Amino acid sequence: MKNSFTNKIASFFILVLSGLSFSAAVSGQTAYQSETMDIRLNGTSNVHDWEMKAVKGTSQVSFVIDNKNNITGVSKLSFILPAKSLKSDHTGMDNNTYKALKTDNNPNLSFLLSSATVTPASGNSYQLNCTGRLTIAGTTKEISLVAIAKYNASDKSYIITGVKKMKMTDYNVSPPKALFGTIKTGDDISISYTMKYSK
Repeated sequence: MKNSFTNKIASFFILVLSGLSFSAAVSGQTAYQSETMDIRLNGTSNVHDWEMKAVKGTSQVSFVIDNKNNITGVSKLSFILPAKSLKSDHTGMDNNTYKALKTDNNPNLSFLLSSATVTPASGNSYQLNCTGRLTIAGTTKEISLVAIAKYNASDKSYIITGVKKMKMTDYNVSPPKALFGTIKTGDDISISYTMKYSK
């Protein structure tokens, strides 16, 4: 009787371990680091449209990948951009932007993922519907992002692209001015990003 009970317990643990092994084979998490990036901040003014660009920042993403190398989920996504890495063609515009972003006390712009869903798109691409917390100038808000992740088989990397439109005043940022107030920027901006991730 004792041996029968012991055998049942042993069988139960074998089944559990087999299930865990099968799950690990079906899907797993793979972490990637940002290798290169292109971040562009675009807006308008009463004179002309303007753009600031940054190529410096850090980002990590962890994809949930099945045994066919398909992305089925995103378990982690974080991004930090030094605000002063944003540059335009005009130093005056840059300085006014840094002042508006309160960079002395808030040197970074950041995003931290809360949740995400993944939908297969064409080819080796996936649509990422992300919700997370974006911090600008010390103000943090929950936002939604829609991005496309494309797998590059040649070097096993992913490129994530997307655009997010928002208002500066949503983050308590006063639209910067230049040339003694004669150039006034609009409240609406868009942030476009292209980031390459590798293991």
